[in-house]
Amino acid sequence: MDTVKHGHAERRGSIHAEEALFSKAVSDGAPKYPASTDAYETNTLCGTLQRLASNLKVEKRGIERVPEDERTDHSYWNIGTMWLAANLVVPSFTIGVLGQPLYNIGFVDGALVIIFFNLLGSATVCFFSTFGPKFGLRQMVLSRFWFARAWTLYLISSVYPLVAVFNLLAGIGWSAANIIVGAQLLHAVDHSVPGWAGILIIASCTLIIVFFGYKLVHLYEYWSWIPTFIVFMIVLGIFAHSGHFVNTRTGSGKAELGKVLSYGSTVFGFGTGYTSLAADYTVYQPSNRPRRSVFLATWLGILPALLFTELLGAAIATAMAINGGENPYQEGWNEAGVGGLLAVVLFPSAGAFGKFCLVILALSIVANNCPNVYSVSLTLMALGRWTRRVPRFVWTIIGSAVYVVIAIPGFASFEAVLENFMHFIGYWLAIYEGIALTDHFVFKRGFSGYNPEHWDDRDKLPPSYASLMSFLMGIVGMVLGMKQTWWVGPAAKRAGGDLGFELGFVLAAASYAVLRRIEMRIFKR
Repeated sequence: MDTVKHGHAERRGSIHAEEALFSKAVSDGAPKYPASTDAYETNTLCGTLQRLASNLKVEKRGIERVPEDERTDHSYWNIGTMWLAANLVVPSFTIGVLGQPLYNIGFVDGALVIIFFNLLGSATVCFFSTFGPKFGLRQMVLSRFWFARAWTLYLISSVYPLVAVFNLLAGIGWSAANIIVGAQLLHAVDHSVPGWAGILIIASCTLIIVFFGYKLVHLYEYWSWIPTFIVFMIVLGIFAHSGHFVNTRTGSGKAELGKVLSYGSTVFGFGTGYTSLAADYTVYQPSNRPRRSVFLATWLGILPALLFTELLGAAIATAMAINGGENPYQEGWNEAGVGGLLAVVLFPSAGAFGKFCLVILALSIVANNCPNVYSVSLTLMALGRWTRRVPRFVWTIIGSAVYVVIAIPGFASFEAVLENFMHFIGYWLAIYEGIALTDHFVFKRGFSGYNPEHWDDRDKLPPSYASLMSFLMGIVGMVLGMKQTWWVGPAAKRAGGDLGFELGFVLAAASYAVLRRIEMRIFKR
């Protein structure tokens, strides 16, 4: 026992020493963006990289709490345009398109699915965005207040918390899926541009922005939505003038219910996808920001963009149902996916200008992938103390390389990859949200129940047994309700469609409400 106590004391002493070193660095005039101080101050390769990066104005802060005097982002526009640019993109348009070729869902039902499931999915992104100004902590760090850092939540070794690993997989996988869309567009403009080349072009542009960090990401998102919006309006105008919209038939009964549930799972997965990184983009907002204002700014950025692009995609996809003779829309989709579909809309009417528009839409992927790649680096830093010693921008480079390697072989089977991946995101985030929201409202009873100073103190965080068991129960719900080509759960069979995220949320939330109460009585924290 003495040895264990001595180990705990030694670890706490190490933390205090790091904090003291950080304070000294700031008082001596060091840059305002220190990452892990032990990486910044020592004569190591990482320390050298940090000092070189400071000359380039690169953000070096990692997952440490942002002090109040560094909360210099006072713009609500920065919040709103961040999500407007990230969602006013071709991947959102693609989600709308998928309702027709993959689910054969009628336009009216598809539109209702898009509206309802986006209202549901985007609400959690807006809610967790309010945590950034309040606590100055990144989303994965905030997750420790619900999932803790105890040994029961770690994979492989004590530095791999389960939720961080899932978030890492989601961020890298989503980036790979998005960049395939951009590569398809570039291939549609010029068939001599292979998929791998388009992937490398878009990944390089994304890396340059994310490398410099929070400020440049927000600056880029602030303006990048404007040309994309103009191009989408041109697409809307040309397609409306063509008269090729088909009000595809809406079905009924169990078969249509199954289509609605399965397509809804895809739409929900996309809309809620930023939940596990929402607070990352408001941590430099002052703590006195009204939560309603932050919520509203996020909502006005994310929801209109999702509805506009997805409904536009759903409308254009109906043209693939035109009967009689050759169907250029269906042929374009078969040949080059969403890139081929947009090419059919733009090229005959706009000519060379249409190709320019398609290039703009391809580059919109950068705005969509910036938050993914930026948060991947922060998630890697949250895995353990050793990962915090590696500068954030180094993890950004590594994460970019990984998703490029995944995207290149996935280029040929994009639609199946995107569908399965959106389901995966919806499943795991529903479980995450079920536990986090239950803890916030039932046990912490709002924001007053948090002590942000405890974010890195394992002894003052919850033991995590309740969250672990609840997460596993959520997985049980997911398995019972999921509908995939390789597995259809019993609940999905009865409903005829995918119920994975709904059952995952319900079982995770309900079991946590019971187990956390027992855990608090036993461990008193």
